[in-house]
Amino acid sequence: MTSPTPISAPTPEAGADAGVEAGRSSPVSPVLAEVVRSGFVEGRHRGALVVLAADGGVEWSLGEVTAPVFPRSTNKPMQAAAVLRAGLDLSGERLALAAASHSGEPFHLDLVRTMLAEHGLTAEQLQTPADLPLDPEEAEAYLAAGRVRDRLTMNCSGKHTAMLAACARNGWPLGSYLDQAHPLQQLVAEGVRAASGEEVAHIGTDGCGAPLLSLSLTGLARAFRSFVLAEPGSPERRVADAMRAHPEYVAGTRRPDTWLMRALPGTLAKMGAEAVQALALPDGRALAFKVDDGAGRALGPVLARTLRLMGIDAAVLSRLEDAPLWGGGVRVGEIRAAF
Repeated sequence: MTSPTPISAPTPEAGADAGVEAGRSSPVSPVLAEVVRSGFVEGRHRGALVVLAADGGVEWSLGEVTAPVFPRSTNKPMQAAAVLRAGLDLSGERLALAAASHSGEPFHLDLVRTMLAEHGLTAEQLQTPADLPLDPEEAEAYLAAGRVRDRLTMNCSGKHTAMLAACARNGWPLGSYLDQAHPLQQLVAEGVRAASGEEVAHIGTDGCGAPLLSLSLTGLARAFRSFVLAEPGSPERRVADAMRAHPEYVAGTRRPDTWLMRALPGTLAKMGAEAVQALALPDGRALAFKVDDGAGRALGPVLARTLRLMGIDAAVLSRLEDAPLWGGGVRVGEIRAAF
């Protein structure tokens, strides 16, 4: 990692204006990534992005970064901190899995089963929807073995197991652990507000069925920064330390969050559905962005470009930037950052 260098806000490429579309009152998001096939730009991914300086102030941004978005699984560190505040004693791989969107690899599923048994729970008590492993290679192997969609295989099953275990420890209702009014979900909401410094403007339902609390991208970056800089031994720092020590349990062996946390020691990284990404560096700098159309294929190039602008130079960034387009089995283009 290189020393941070002063930077100014990047300007979107030509054609990536942030003007106002006809018939709309809200600004058009700037283009964060372009889809280039055979030398022709055939598509664009718009969105918003914010970078915080080490002191927590906004260093630069693109697009609207103060309006609420659904952070999706980037809220998971805050949910994991809530189970610790509820008195559940988790550490190491178990705590990392509680904050995970796991790939469904065998070691993920084995640990979910172990955690359920340790707390006297069963997979039937999980309220995750039945799903295939998140990682495509794991999903293919899973189906080839004759298995069917299962609630334990869903990528949020580690989080749900930790939530159930926290409820069992406190004698709280297990059947309603996802209700917004449940004591555990109230702890989650308190933690989200405290870490982000914002009030929750909207509450929805996430893909796994858990309450989904909105934040601005600035608030999301601030939350990740707070976890990295939290006092040792605090729930937030314990979650950050577990995720950074065991990133393969947070994501998987073929996932960018794992690569980043392995390659950039002290970095906390977590992606979410609908192309949301948050990251904090050990010096307190942080970033968050969302691609408007939810295209996950843009995450790597946008993240790599942002980190380069923040003065980071590491081989893992080339791996993130490698987002090829194929034609007839041959590489004919790429998705590339446009700022």
